[in-house]
Amino acid sequence: MAGVADKARFYLERSVPQLREWEEKEIFSKVHPALQDEIRTIVQKRNQYEHKVLSPGNTAYDWSSYAQWEQSLETLRTKRCKRLKIRHLTSAHAGQGRVLGIYERGVGRHPGSSPLWREYLSYTAGVKASKRWRRTMTNALRMMPTDVDLWVMAGRRSAINGDMAAARGFFMRGCRFCTSDCSLWIEYARCEMEWLAKMEDKKTKSKTKEAIPARRPADDDELRIDDSDDEGEDEDGVIMPEPTQAQAKVIDKMAAQQLASNPALDGAIPMAIFDISRKQAFFKPDVAERFFLMFATFRQLPVYDRISQHVLDTLTAQFPKDPATASCLVRQPIAGISPLTAEFPRGLREALPLLTEKLASTSDREALVKKTEAWIDECLAVEGLDEGIKTVLEYTKGSLTEEAE
Repeated sequence: MAGVADKARFYLERSVPQLREWEEKEIFSKVHPALQDEIRTIVQKRNQYEHKVLSPGNTAYDWSSYAQWEQSLETLRTKRCKRLKIRHLTSAHAGQGRVLGIYERGVGRHPGSSPLWREYLSYTAGVKASKRWRRTMTNALRMMPTDVDLWVMAGRRSAINGDMAAARGFFMRGCRFCTSDCSLWIEYARCEMEWLAKMEDKKTKSKTKEAIPARRPADDDELRIDDSDDEGEDEDGVIMPEPTQAQAKVIDKMAAQQLASNPALDGAIPMAIFDISRKQAFFKPDVAERFFLMFATFRQLPVYDRISQHVLDTLTAQFPKDPATASCLVRQPIAGISPLTAEFPRGLREALPLLTEKLASTSDREALVKKTEAWIDECLAVEGLDEGIKTVLEYTKGSLTEEAE
């Protein structure tokens, strides 16, 4: 334990200037003779945490608890400064730096702890430490290249910042690693659809049909990952995870070029993502159905009809009798339409005859019934639903139940 005590003392001594300033300005001190010295309490608490995280057998939870305690202390310090009207502190950013240092040490000790990495990323995003977030995300992806949520987080942040080139780079690289599940592929397509919706909205507002170029983010908030073969280190000297030869074939050079450089706003990129996912081992009728339902949330886009029809054509060609195919065909007239709009009853008028037809021809009637009951329940749960529509849906659901019995 001698080594642990020396290391703990080293980290505690680094906070001495901060503690002395707090005491001098009476932010933390003896508030009352009968009460314990707050500075001493802070030192004791930090000493306990340091011994705990530095001792053998420490866990990621110990580091997380330590960081959260420091954050609560920093929050208390901020409130007291406001109350005492203290506007300048030499150590104003020391608390934030200390929390970042704890997280950095924690993920160094537990590089495989996904919750700790996410907590670290969440904190850096909260304090707007953009460069630190970029470096942390790069390190996290190197440690856990098959973590879907991390790739989605990185891609979405770039897209939000207006850099779709970097976002596509993240998603394409992630898709090479995450080939056992469809979640990342669907999120990639969703991100592209959101970008199309944003471009359509801008085009409508500007009253012009010219394609609007992507806005470049500020240099200090940009995540750069170029999806090319000659990749080296990033600006912090950290190398991104490299896919193996087999993983690289998931998206070949031609497909990567199509995904990265296609400037068209006609839905070609989301369709290309769907087509490449068809070649993966995870592709099944249910996966195609998830793509279809995701695309349906963007029904207002002009390209929706083309994209949804492409998915339906694929389902019909590859899985003509599958209940997922039947469910998509039935829901096509009403998918993505609010039950509170006038378009919904018109679509429902088309969907119900299709349901009767598909129930008779599907290979698994019971599965189709379950899928139908699920979306009917979603519609019935909408507040303010028209009584006539509610009656029709309840009758349809009841007839399905009676036939199943």
